[in-house]
Amino acid sequence: MPTLRIISLFLILTAMSPITARGESRKISNVCSIVHPSDAGIAWDCRKIKKGETAEMLFGDRWLDVLRFNRIDRRHLTAGVSIKVPRNLDDIEEYSPLPDTYPKAAQEEKFILVDMFEQFLGAYENGEMVFSFPIASGDHVHRTPIGDFRIDGFSSRHRSSLYKIEKTDTFYPMHYALRFFINDHGVDFWLHGRDLPGFPASHGCVGLYDEEMQQKYYQFSRQPQLQDARTLYEWVVGTKKDSGKFTWLKNGPRVRIIGESPL
Repeated sequence: MPTLRIISLFLILTAMSPITARGESRKISNVCSIVHPSDAGIAWDCRKIKKGETAEMLFGDRWLDVLRFNRIDRRHLTAGVSIKVPRNLDDIEEYSPLPDTYPKAAQEEKFILVDMFEQFLGAYENGEMVFSFPIASGDHVHRTPIGDFRIDGFSSRHRSSLYKIEKTDTFYPMHYALRFFINDHGVDFWLHGRDLPGFPASHGCVGLYDEEMQQKYYQFSRQPQLQDARTLYEWVVGTKKDSGKFTWLKNGPRVRIIGESPL
């Protein structure tokens, strides 16, 4: 009986721990199977990446557009992975499936829209988009909360208190983290830098490109270029003092999360 009590207590504490995010929780090699509503408006073919091929090699100066279209980062564009390749790359120039104008945010100095169907985030100032980024959200098992929230804190060097980088003892880095929600169980949800494998892969948080983190922890990319998490973070935090540790943010930007995960 004592042993059963200990096991039950462990399970309860585990369930109530601040679930944040880590590396992808599953492996999906066919990104073409992930369906987004905007895919229907662009003619594309499914292409399997061969050994030695890189985004830059395959798509030249349009490599970033193709990655954004597939919601994938360069580290996950590896041999054997199949991605969507538009027949006309001009169709995805500076790709974003979100609206340039969002009237519902017209009165908001800063506003963040997260579309789960599209797996994309848009940042708006008085209803006009200033930038948009692909994301990796939670799936139907590890759900990202839907609704209206507000950024209430930030931490440029936050890390998970529960999950670790796969096959290591290092707690998963959640750099450039912006907290937008705490549920009834004390579980924190953040917008933060992470891996983007081309499909919903978090445990409920909303992840963005962060090659700076990948360079440090995975030794990937000698010249980090994909820094969406940092761009969003600096836009939200602005000139406020940033110690790198958690800092409360009063009247932070509103966050609206709509739709459902495509996975």
